[in-house]
Amino acid sequence: MFTKLFLFLTGFGLMIIGFSTIILYINLFSFGYNFKEYVSYIVKLPELYYLIIGFIMINFAIIKKGDKK
Repeated sequence: MFTKLFLFLTGFGLMIIGFSTIILYINLFSFGYNFKEYVSYIVKLPELYYLIIGFIMINFAIIKKGDKK
């Protein structure tokens, strides 16, 4: 139970870091970047990988079956 909770909360934290960074970098559009340049810049950031890892951790915590007692 605690491992599922730990995975869920850690994944949630990583997803918050990733999403907040992506939202903050939307300001690049005001500097003249187009969508293709924006995506190519976001892919280079480590926060995008935090988002992906967090998503996988949350899904694993939800799908993992509980311990039988």
